[in-house]
Amino acid sequence: MICTERGIRLAGIVSDSIVDGPGLRITFFFQGCLRACEGCHNPGSWGLDGGEETDTETLLEKIDANPILQGVTFSGGEPLLRAEALLSLAEGIRARGLPLAIYTGYTFEKILASGDQAALRLLDYADTLIDGPFLLAQKSLALPFRGSRNQRILDMAASLAAGTAVAQADPEWGYHPEE
Repeated sequence: MICTERGIRLAGIVSDSIVDGPGLRITFFFQGCLRACEGCHNPGSWGLDGGEETDTETLLEKIDANPILQGVTFSGGEPLLRAEALLSLAEGIRARGLPLAIYTGYTFEKILASGDQAALRLLDYADTLIDGPFLLAQKSLALPFRGSRNQRILDMAASLAAGTAVAQADPEWGYHPEE
């Protein structure tokens, strides 16, 4: 089971991000992570009870306040720990026609094997998944939209349909699996 936390807790928001996916995005950093990756860029988000409680409506209002947004990103901490709580937010994002990217320390294969229905339903709303833990030994500042070489950028619709990881082919993501 991946999803363990019930409420929406935010570690922070970046309203005009250009580093968490292509285009101008709003990035929600959700509180809580059990991985504690060495070299993590956001260790303040690890504690499950840290951050601030919020709700779907408040976050959708933040999205609606910026008419030039080109996408939304869930990061953390670990968003999949709060998958069940994030389902209505993801549904609202889809209803607005905005692409959703999710960063997770879990691999796509681990998520599938977990059978966690909330996590799988959340992935169904995502257009792109950046999966895998941050590995300091594989860190690279030259990689677009990921921190270490082991992390993949996956096309969620294609991956879920195939039942296996399918690389994101959209050139805006600049992902080349061989890098």
